Amino acid sequence: MSDPLAVIAGMPGVSEAVTDARKAVDRLYGHRVLRRKSPEVSARSALRGARASAALEGVDIPLDVIPEATDPVVQGALRVSAELGRLGSTWRTAPRQVLARLHTLAASGLTKDLGRPRATPEASDPLGIGAAPEPQEAVARVDGLVQLVTASSKAPALVLAAVVHAELAVLRPFGTADGLVARAAERLTLVEFGLDPKSLVAVEVGHLELGPAYGEGLRSYLSGTPEGVAAWVRHCATAVTLGVREATAICEAMQRG
Repeated sequence: MSDPLAVIAGMPGVSEAVTDARKAVDRLYGHRVLRRKSPEVSARSALRGARASAALEGVDIPLDVIPEATDPVVQGALRVSAELGRLGSTWRTAPRQVLARLHTLAASGLTKDLGRPRATPEASDPLGIGAAPEPQEAVARVDGLVQLVTASSKAPALVLAAVVHAELAVLRPFGTADGLVARAAERLTLVEFGLDPKSLVAVEVGHLELGPAYGEGLRSYLSGTPEGVAAWVRHCATAVTLGVREATAICEAMQRG
């Protein structure tokens, strides 16, 4: 299969969902606030994304106390969010290096094995996905994921981002803070592969707003069936659209002053 991502992009309902998400992002990028203040919108989106990612990892605290929070999961989410802007070009050429860096930032204070693939079957499971694959299988599938990121494809960026997110979330290659890494890698893919180059879309907020559908979507992906994989990509497209809504609300608030 020369372009597996293109095959996924052609699954039922995927093209329509991806197109709708793309249109939502395009509308966001036309907002007048972004002419002068896109870096500030990006920063506020990143903070909301970090809060949502920590919540999905099991630590849900109010946005206004996030910067002062001492919980290691929240601190990890904030460190990851702050680093993403410096990892873009490396993600395309050396994704394994970026994943190790993301885990080092995300899992500090949670484990001593920072940036290293897990050597045992044990892995945290805050979403109730089920047992993680054996370490050897996880390594082999991460190798395949690296090839997808570094290869060329005709598939939209959102499809690649969805696959990146799901593979990392279900494989749990590090055993700790894998959800933080997975969601950061999704956002990084959306930015670096052109859907959201200014990192405005709070896609993590979208996943959080979808509630139990987030874990259900990952379990559907894990089934490996075309229906399950397509359902997950459609879920990610919806999360992007909800993330656009969050970013638009940031723009509107800034416009009102």
